[in-house]
Amino acid sequence: MSGYVYARLLFRSARGGLSPCFCPCRQTLPPPEPCRPFLPTLPPRLYSSRSGGAAGGGSDQDEFSLSSQRRDLNFQISRVQIDGILRASEQSVRVPEFDRRGVLSAVLRFDSNQLAANSPLEDRRSAATCLRTPGALFGVFDGHGGHACAQAVSERLPYYVAVAMMPQASLEELEVAMENLRPVPPILQWHKHHNDYNYRESAELYVKHLRVFWQELLDGEEHGDGMSPGDALSYAFQRLDTDLSLEAQVPLASELMRSTAVQAAFAGCTACVAHVSADGVYVANAGDCRAVLGVQEEDGSWEAVPLSRDHNALNSEELERVLSQHPPSERDTVVVDERLLGVLMPLRAFGDVRFKWSRELQQSVLESSGCDAEALNLYQYAPPNYLTPPYLEATPEVTYHKLRPCDRFLILASDGLWDEMTNQEAVRLVAEHLTGVHLQAPVTASERQLNLGQMHQLLLRRRARATPALDANGATHLIRHALGTNEYGELEQERLAAMLALPDDLARMYRDDITVTVVYFNSALNKTGHNQ
Repeated sequence: MSGYVYARLLFRSARGGLSPCFCPCRQTLPPPEPCRPFLPTLPPRLYSSRSGGAAGGGSDQDEFSLSSQRRDLNFQISRVQIDGILRASEQSVRVPEFDRRGVLSAVLRFDSNQLAANSPLEDRRSAATCLRTPGALFGVFDGHGGHACAQAVSERLPYYVAVAMMPQASLEELEVAMENLRPVPPILQWHKHHNDYNYRESAELYVKHLRVFWQELLDGEEHGDGMSPGDALSYAFQRLDTDLSLEAQVPLASELMRSTAVQAAFAGCTACVAHVSADGVYVANAGDCRAVLGVQEEDGSWEAVPLSRDHNALNSEELERVLSQHPPSERDTVVVDERLLGVLMPLRAFGDVRFKWSRELQQSVLESSGCDAEALNLYQYAPPNYLTPPYLEATPEVTYHKLRPCDRFLILASDGLWDEMTNQEAVRLVAEHLTGVHLQAPVTASERQLNLGQMHQLLLRRRARATPALDANGATHLIRHALGTNEYGELEQERLAAMLALPDDLARMYRDDITVTVVYFNSALNKTGHNQ
């Protein structure tokens, strides 16, 4: 999420200068030219909800500045082009009914997709089956200040969780293989899309620190049969964030590895990870990605059950938690305008060492790293009123839900989706896509009193909801509706074309990166007695 104040303060502009704050009039855009008439009907985000301004709105001056810089854009992209853009990163995977131990899988299949607004995309995703313990791991990671942190966390966190759950005998098997230079038994079976990127140049470092992690677990006296999924998730989040911090402070084998480590630590990401097994669903969340359960009631209606809470200033308990960790004298400066130190929207995140390290440590690492700070677009900066760090942590909030026959699917998504629709809307869309039944509520008493014009709008909304699905992939279906639905609930081709045709320097003002994974549960699991 590079369009917010934090990123503008941390990273150099394209011209090499520094922007003290972000406003549309400071974008490096060509002189104003006539613009096609459709774009003004789209509500501009102006900048991310993580910055010092509200997404999706702005002052008259903001609107004037933006419109004065618009270029002549061609929104006449065809349906084939729209489908190509939307489906470029979609993924559908059917999971084997039984795992390697002969245990019935709780997951039938999953759909996933991503759509970039930032260039390059700052979101990441993960999906992997645990090979040494029961269950599967699914994660969504929302990067900010660049993609480096989200990339590192998406690659490494599933391994940390899986290792923490493994019993001592399995960890000893890993260690013996490493000591004798034999192939290490596989820990995860990854389900990757061909567009998903890996930091191959840092693989040696990642394996080294993962080994240190399991060695410490082996040295512990109480590891035994391994941690529960909930404990493993919580411990893995915290341990990986510590490793990201340490790796940026120590000498590494190569300049490239060193640069990668520094970038990952100074950038940041939020994370929402689910472990799904026959025992139920554990969700660990740090930040403002979200996990929502789709539940089908006995009467056929659908309910959205949140399995995570957003960690931002709108969450009163989370706000009080952050304030309580600092002196009363800072109560008016720790969170300003619903942002941490007036800068960062999420109140929990990986990386973001500018909110965790002392000023002295930040300066020392940047000066002694040997990295080209200008090439990495980094410079020395600390947020205002930076008095008693750390202000930020990656400790997740972990929830557990025992699977029931009525639980049909789980939606994991970055806030780019939730900016555009509610939990209930997302569940309804996936439910309709899954069942092929379009959910129409009965006409209420108040609706019977509508005048002709109001009744026409109601009919338009109902007709829109009866439109057949255009995508086989449930995640793509959600993204299409998030960007293309008008005020009547109708999927509007012209609106969708406009949102997808925006160039890189404008797209981030109107929408965010979107990552969605929909996990469909195995209904056969309910017939085996697991959930009795």
